[in-house]
Amino acid sequence: MSDRAALRLKLHDLHVLMTVVQAGSMSKAAALLNTTQPAVSRSIAVLEQTIGVRLLERSSHGIEPTAYGRALLHGGVAAFDGLRQAVKNIEFLADPTAGDVRIGCTPLLATSFVSAVIDRLSRRYPRMAFHVVTGYVETLHRELSARNVDLVIARRFGPIAEEGLDFQFLFDDCSVVAAGTQSPWVRRRKIGFAELLNESWVLPPPGSEIASIAVEAFRANGVDTPRTIVVTDSPHVRMSLLMTGRFVTILPASALKFPVVRPEVKALHVELPNAHAPSGIITLKGRELSPVARLFVESAREFAKAPRRRK
Repeated sequence: MSDRAALRLKLHDLHVLMTVVQAGSMSKAAALLNTTQPAVSRSIAVLEQTIGVRLLERSSHGIEPTAYGRALLHGGVAAFDGLRQAVKNIEFLADPTAGDVRIGCTPLLATSFVSAVIDRLSRRYPRMAFHVVTGYVETLHRELSARNVDLVIARRFGPIAEEGLDFQFLFDDCSVVAAGTQSPWVRRRKIGFAELLNESWVLPPPGSEIASIAVEAFRANGVDTPRTIVVTDSPHVRMSLLMTGRFVTILPASALKFPVVRPEVKALHVELPNAHAPSGIITLKGRELSPVARLFVESAREFAKAPRRRK
């Protein structure tokens, strides 16, 4: 029965089902698909007749998938992703220097390590295209599970909770307290955390990795959490404020050394407890990467192993 149903399933009808669930109603799905509501209803009816179970139900929030519908949607996402990957493989066979790769990463890694890898790889393969999505690690994991990105590059704090994800080590990263070169703290050879309590801190929102490291560091040194003058998840804002010489923050050390050491921002001589974390590539288990995505992974590994030179 399952073999017969699979052969009778049409990708168009499956796409309609995915659009209905995403839109929350058949009328909205029809508008998105540039068709009529009766045509959408027919596609859903054909699917339900083919599978033999009810796939959708109405609720106070609109149309939602049943347990059977969710199971089919999960397989549909994988099916469409597999087709996309197959087309990419064909494109790569036709022209190994072309294709696109979708990368998820945290904002600071995007502006440092990932940008450096893209610059290096795009010089070798100028017809490759790169789509970079930034966000917090939990959001990036969801993007990866939904197959909206091919891979994620991020720091790992403890084991990865999702069983369906793989982690490939790239380099060991640590967190550092940083300030602009105009800050008087840059000239100090040894600084205690208590001395920084009254400084002007600029940190990401509470709950983020960097903010959590700051809280733990001050608690470990027996002082209160510092008053944060500026709260922002934008690395560009933090870097701009550091360059005034008036602010301090916590950054991954990789943000200062990839692709080159940033001359306008320096790491202070402050010890951070439990601030080491490996950075690596996170992928979906059992999902084959496209050839261009594999090229990116190979280039990232090569770049991570290359010695850094100060300028």
